[in-house]
Amino acid sequence: MISVNISKDMECYVEIRNLTAGYNGFEVIKNLNLRIEGPGLIQFLGPNGVGKTTLLKVLAGLIKPMKGYVIINGVNVTGNPSRAGKFLGYVPQLTLQPSGNYPMSVYEFLKTSLKIRVKSISNDIKVFIKELLEVVGLDESVMNSNIWELSGGQRQRVFIARALAHDPPILLLDEPLSAIDPLGKAEIAKLIGQLSSKKLIIVTSHNPSLLLRFTRKILLLGRGFYVYGNVSEVMNPKVLRRIYGSSIITDGENVHIMDSHVCCPT
Repeated sequence: MISVNISKDMECYVEIRNLTAGYNGFEVIKNLNLRIEGPGLIQFLGPNGVGKTTLLKVLAGLIKPMKGYVIINGVNVTGNPSRAGKFLGYVPQLTLQPSGNYPMSVYEFLKTSLKIRVKSISNDIKVFIKELLEVVGLDESVMNSNIWELSGGQRQRVFIARALAHDPPILLLDEPLSAIDPLGKAEIAKLIGQLSSKKLIIVTSHNPSLLLRFTRKILLLGRGFYVYGNVSEVMNPKVLRRIYGSSIITDGENVHIMDSHVCCPT
């Protein structure tokens, strides 16, 4: 029997060994070696096409790498989503609308997910879902709302709630602040920051600024080049220019990344 319980200080690690991954024989990530320890917030940054989402999917076991391994807490989860899923929750990039026009309430969405991921739920499932929504800052009144009629920020909270249902030590969030209005971005960033004090949270991002105050380390991906370190080590003009080139603009102590997605102070 379980109940909603977001555990504190869940120590864990992800080890990436000699990893090369891509699609259709094309190598996007090459010879990546990395050890990420939690709890804490880790950002994966880099321009389009460098493999941020690919790397998340490899960590989740959804893509089998061309070579190399992914080890979580001593367990080889390479290319095995069932094994990886015991350690992590995955939230794909938020879309503005579903691929098909179908109604589904928040309650139905979470209930279906819970039956798949959680074997035993204490008390009534509605009580469990209510508690789960409270964890992500949503009132139970949204339970009967069509999930596709929620605001972007509300929908993202529901998706995070689903990923938290089995209380994994790791959360993978792909562009968690995309398709959300400015106020919603700040609120989701705060939620992610709060959760990162208890879990290892890995996010991909084009706009690192809202999450920087919570961020412990950054993986900066380029084509054939990567840097992993503390925020101060990575977010400096010399390192950033090696990845972004002329898209980096400095203004006093501020550094701005300008690419196809954002123009943001970092």
